[in-house]
Amino acid sequence: MSDETNTTEEVKETVGFDSFELSEKIQEGITNAGFKIPSPIQQEAIPVVLSGKDVVAQAHTGTGKTAAFGLPVMSNIDIEAGVQMLVIAPTRELATQVGDELYRLGKFAGIRTATVYGGQRYDTQIKNLNRGVNAVSATPGRLLDLLKSGKLHSFNPSVVVLDEADEMLDMGFLEDIQQIFEHLPEERQTLLFSATMPRPIQKLADKILKDPVKINTIQSTDNTNADIQQLYSVVEEYERENAMIRLIDTNSPEKAIIFCRTRAEVDKLCTTLGARGYNTNSLHGDMEQPARNRVMMSFRKSEIDILVATDVAARGLDVADVSHVFNYHMPFDSKSYVHRIGRTGRAGRTGVAITLVTPREFYQLERLQKNIGAKIEFKLIPSRQELRETKIAKLKEELRQVKIDSAAVQMVMDLEEEMDPTKIAYKLASMLATQQEEVGPERIGIQEDQLDRLKSGRRSRSGGNRRRDDRRGGRNRRDRGGRGDRRERGGDRRDRRDRDGDRGGYRGNREGGERSERRDRGERRDRRDRDGDRGGYRGNREGGERSERRDRGERRDRRDRNERGGERRNRRERGDRNRRRD
Repeated sequence: MSDETNTTEEVKETVGFDSFELSEKIQEGITNAGFKIPSPIQQEAIPVVLSGKDVVAQAHTGTGKTAAFGLPVMSNIDIEAGVQMLVIAPTRELATQVGDELYRLGKFAGIRTATVYGGQRYDTQIKNLNRGVNAVSATPGRLLDLLKSGKLHSFNPSVVVLDEADEMLDMGFLEDIQQIFEHLPEERQTLLFSATMPRPIQKLADKILKDPVKINTIQSTDNTNADIQQLYSVVEEYERENAMIRLIDTNSPEKAIIFCRTRAEVDKLCTTLGARGYNTNSLHGDMEQPARNRVMMSFRKSEIDILVATDVAARGLDVADVSHVFNYHMPFDSKSYVHRIGRTGRAGRTGVAITLVTPREFYQLERLQKNIGAKIEFKLIPSRQELRETKIAKLKEELRQVKIDSAAVQMVMDLEEEMDPTKIAYKLASMLATQQEEVGPERIGIQEDQLDRLKSGRRSRSGGNRRRDDRRGGRNRRDRGGRGDRRERGGDRRDRRDRDGDRGGYRGNREGGERSERRDRGERRDRRDRDGDRGGYRGNREGGERSERRDRGERRDRRDRNERGGERRNRRERGDRNRRRD
């Protein structure tokens, strides 16, 4: 029977890292990293990991999971004993980040680290692992290749960590993980950390862990970080680009990630933002690993303010000071949404996540809110006038803070010979205020009154959908019980339509005379079919017109027969005359 710790309330007693009895050198690394108060997952996990027990821990991304398992494990490492800690991560970026964090926290204790992932030479990685490193972070594919090669000497880690296990499941690494554990020692401590806990991950935990302690710092009603303000704006498809520019101009993010669906979309948006003067770069799966590393290093060092990325490339990104996350498109599912917005609001900071949706995607947003158990609030896209006022307010604040330069003083003195100081100030302010004109129409996206109509329309259509579902359910039940007579089923549908009124189909005005007129036309067609007029010409076939067409046809037939008979008689008479002449 496994132990279980479920943290659903705030930790009642605030403790420091010194209460965990970590080694002195690890404590020095904590101080150097600037850590002061442990996060909930760290408070719960560190004592259990120090005790040597297996752990299944569930916590939001960005809450310090790496330190939660790294600090206690490294505190017990014997640096002369070779590889003792193995961390398996789903992506190259995350594996690199884990390796960097372990080095930062363990460098004073002499912990040697290595990172293993695809795109590097096998022989180089094998040499690094065989030189006596203590902690290894690796991606599943390359790690499995190295283990199968048989070239790793004394690779017997005593602690194995699965980080972001749900991400590995999504990326199809579950089978690789199971094979990896076939090459690892039976006697080991196994730690599994994940933001979500789907059923396949629970089954994996049951297979590879022994009597684990279960830790959950996520409340059942909250699947997203409470430090993240979640907003959405409704725009038409063609408005996305201008809407994103206005949101960035208005929010002025210190550091932001914009998530797009495709590489082409990433490149196009990155080019557009760069042309407007934003310090931006792109990250997607088609980039070579060295280029991806350079972009991520620049982003961490704040040499890049805005990173435009795809989901695959940005999985596992751990950059503490991201202030904003923008979803250029709705993510495909709630899990992707949680992981996207989890790039902000990390390490105790607050963050903002804004998602652009179209009216056709609105139902997905409503479903998303139900799945994640959080409210996403509506946000208007600022108008051109509002954006201009925001820029002017920021310009005023910048002018108050700017220091006066001697060259500027001389320039004003020179201009005073031509115009008065007030006019100079007006001209300079005008020049600054119009440096970058606002683009697009005055208004972008739907307004609040339109949102109300959209919501009410969704509710009305959802009711219609339920009724249509009922009809589908009824039809399926009849099909299961036997095909029955088609005419009877058609009659049933007509009866229901007559009883319950108009359901589904065309949504125009179907009331009154129009509906009656259609019913009358249908009855006339039914009578015509019963009476034998089927197929052929469908015009007006009633009364004298039909008789007239029949009479015209008969007269043409008689005329044709008479003409053919006359020709035959003429030929016979000519033949008789010729014979008599001969």
